[in-house]
Amino acid sequence: MHESLSPNPIEQLRGGRLPARLLQLFVGLGIFGVSIAMMVRSELGLPPWDVLHQGLAQRTSLSYGTVVILLSLVVLLAWVPMRQWPGFGTIANAIVVGIAVDATLAVLPAPHSLVPRIGLLLGGVLLNGLATAMYIGSQFGPGPRDGL
Repeated sequence: MHESLSPNPIEQLRGGRLPARLLQLFVGLGIFGVSIAMMVRSELGLPPWDVLHQGLAQRTSLSYGTVVILLSLVVLLAWVPMRQWPGFGTIANAIVVGIAVDATLAVLPAPHSLVPRIGLLLGGVLLNGLATAMYIGSQFGPGPRDGL
């Protein structure tokens, strides 16, 4: 029988350093949402999933963050035939990232000149990498899209 490399949801919660890991998880997810909003505001490009999120948000009356949350839940349904169980971090990811994206988009102005737009894009990409390392490193499970 195949043994999973990642801990199951119960093992995730029983792991040591729980308060520090929870802080790492939620800070990482918040930064992840901020990084996406930075790339959106740059208007210079997005990762593939975010192109889909943006397209759906533009064609519906839903906010970008709401689309992120709803699509996360749809992606989680695709886990069922793979017999993969979401962890606490997986569920938190599905919700917190969308909230953080919308909160950041509400306060982050869109620059008009190219230099600050490039800065937002590069900063967003760098923060995205840091945030991914943080939330995955917390060992509460992958994000919905990561697990797919």
